[in-house]
Amino acid sequence: MTPAKRFFSLLKVDRKDVYQIFFYALFAGLISLSLPLGIQAIINFIQSGKVSVSWIVLIVVVVAGVGLVGLLSLMQLRITENLQQKIFVRASFEFAYRLPKIKFGELYSNVYPPELANRFFDTMSIQKGVSKLLIDFSSALLQISFGIILLSLYHPFFILFGILLIALLYLIFKFSYQPGLDTSLSESKYKYKAADWLQEIARNSSSFRTTLNFNFALEKNNTLVNGYLNYREKHFNIIQRQFIQLIIFKLIITSGLLLIGGFLVLNQQMNIGQFVAAEIIILLVINSVEKIILGLESFYDVLTSIEKIGQVADMDIDDEQNIEALPEGSEMTLAAENVRFRFPGGDKDILRNVNLRITPGEKILLQGNNGAGKTTLIRVLSGLLQPTSGALSINDDSLVKIDPSSYRARIGCIVQGETPFEGTIRENITFNNPAIGIADVRWALDAVQLTDYIKSLPDGLDTKIYPEGRQLSSSNAQKILLARSIVHRPSILFYEDPTDRMDKDAAEAIIKFIFSGKNPWTVVVSSANIHWESRATRQIIMENGKIVNDQYQTPC
Repeated sequence: MTPAKRFFSLLKVDRKDVYQIFFYALFAGLISLSLPLGIQAIINFIQSGKVSVSWIVLIVVVVAGVGLVGLLSLMQLRITENLQQKIFVRASFEFAYRLPKIKFGELYSNVYPPELANRFFDTMSIQKGVSKLLIDFSSALLQISFGIILLSLYHPFFILFGILLIALLYLIFKFSYQPGLDTSLSESKYKYKAADWLQEIARNSSSFRTTLNFNFALEKNNTLVNGYLNYREKHFNIIQRQFIQLIIFKLIITSGLLLIGGFLVLNQQMNIGQFVAAEIIILLVINSVEKIILGLESFYDVLTSIEKIGQVADMDIDDEQNIEALPEGSEMTLAAENVRFRFPGGDKDILRNVNLRITPGEKILLQGNNGAGKTTLIRVLSGLLQPTSGALSINDDSLVKIDPSSYRARIGCIVQGETPFEGTIRENITFNNPAIGIADVRWALDAVQLTDYIKSLPDGLDTKIYPEGRQLSSSNAQKILLARSIVHRPSILFYEDPTDRMDKDAAEAIIKFIFSGKNPWTVVVSSANIHWESRATRQIIMENGKIVNDQYQTPC
């Protein structure tokens, strides 16, 4: 979908508001262009040298017209404010709904997720731009249309003025639209690249403190800023060219109309009142043209912002309609048959013909060298990744047919790089799930050795956590994730090195609990910690994406 089509689709959603704005603009335009006629009549009365009731009435009508136009503009402002609020709300929920559901292939091959989130700020550009375009462009286009029609009634010459005006607008738009949009999109791309790099500097500030690393950060920032300025200058040159064309047009039209209007008055083809009224109309029309030309920059900004946000909306997300939900409380048997996985754009399979059956209650440890495929297999089994080929099934039903949300509600998962989010400890563990009671929370805290720490905090479970859990020790951050994974008592746990940042005693106690036969859940874990190995009921060894050894054992 082109940016222009996205723009009209956006307006279509709120077409009632748009129609109201155009209706008020139409009414205001008619009143504004009737004012010159009133002024023309007033001048004619003045020329007669007599004071009359009609003259006073006309003055009152003209002043009332000015006030009414202002009132209509205020009503337009109220409607556009409502429209801006709707745009913000819809965009906010669109992002909140889509970001967690975007398929891995889209993120892996296209963009970095935080960069997608940053695009939400384009909503502000859309809010302000759409408001300006709807008010300014609607009133300007109507004033131009009505002005040309009214001028043509004064003299046929003004028809030529209208034709020249329409031709000017067409040529400016035809030859400037695509270059203006392309440079605006390129400018936006570098703007986000610069913002992303600043985020990287902030996120890894300790790495850039040495002189050499600091200089590298500045050099890269300089490269990105130069790219932004380059396209910003190209975009400005297009806007500047449009404005120069407008200035030339204004000079030609103003001088020509003054000369020809004066000639028509001298030849008694127009009276003074008509001449003044025509010049007022011409000034209104020229100002309207200027408003449109200057508004093209806002138009480009809106189209660019809509395109950037639209690219997020175009990404594939998990389909959860017309598929079967898992029955509550049922045990789950997982099976993988000839499963292969290859990263988008990759030249080799990370998983190769994996055949595996996991029955309820098993405590499985995945082992293998780096790059053996352990992490990928865990993410495929947990539903984070979709296999390139082969079949995954739950209780002999294809995973594709199962509602992903119902499956994920029945599992607990910790993947590498996962951190607590900004919010309270309670929110990080329960997500405010009303089905999780305080007894469940206490049980989970005791299980992961976190109770004493929570009691030491003044606000307890209501203690605020900074983004990424920055004020927490790495050990406590992992314990919060572990508590989150078990608090809803899932059927299956999928873990990637869940205790690698803990001290030996704490890790051993947590591993003992997780792998305890008293807990009916199934566990699939990848870790180098020897305590997992000693308590596992099954060890699977992987090599080059294949299972090379699968053995059952009696835990210590």
